[in-house]
Amino acid sequence: MHYIENSKNLLICGIILLISVGLFWIWELIKESVYKGWHTRIVRNSLMKGFLLFLVSEIMLFFGFFWAFFHSALSPSIELGGVWPPYGLYTIPVYEYPLLNTCLLITSGFSVTWVHRGIASGSYKETIDGFLITIILGLIFVYFQVKEYYDATYNLQDGIYASSFYMLTGLHGCHVIVGVIFLIIALISLLVNHYTTTHYLRLVFAIWYWHFVDIVWIVLFLSLYCWGSW
Repeated sequence: MHYIENSKNLLICGIILLISVGLFWIWELIKESVYKGWHTRIVRNSLMKGFLLFLVSEIMLFFGFFWAFFHSALSPSIELGGVWPPYGLYTIPVYEYPLLNTCLLITSGFSVTWVHRGIASGSYKETIDGFLITIILGLIFVYFQVKEYYDATYNLQDGIYASSFYMLTGLHGCHVIVGVIFLIIALISLLVNHYTTTHYLRLVFAIWYWHFVDIVWIVLFLSLYCWGSW
């Protein structure tokens, strides 16, 4: 990434290794829960606590970058012109892609809740419809986020506002992509009858993760876009 010799090969190998570990981990969970019946109530409770701790670690990751943003936003230094956003920087209008993406994610939050309601009540058609709507909305969100980057008048090197903006929105975009993959895997598990009306823990994890993505975006929208534009 920094034009070091063979750095691209190292990056590609790292990505392949990361994806492989994730896929093998998911496959082990499927074998333990579906085929071997090892996921007793105690094991499920332990997995739920572990996943909640994972979400807490993700919250702290975003908290660190939000801290950098608000540190400069609440007390702009003289190098920034004493104003926020910095003088001469044209921010992205809040009523364009940001508002559209906010509507998309809020709607996906309702549809993924529809998934949970459907699986709990045994309505598999309702569950599949909710899955498809949520996945499509997530992909549309990523598409408009990329378009927003192309239309932006600043890049990562243009000061603390730009670097905080791209770091936070880019990190969130990566989480949206991971969330879509998570939902696709959960949908495949549903189609091959891995879930019952009482045992669908991996699906619950996917729903929790997507709600986490929704909440982070709302905070991003209010701080980066609304505050930045107004």
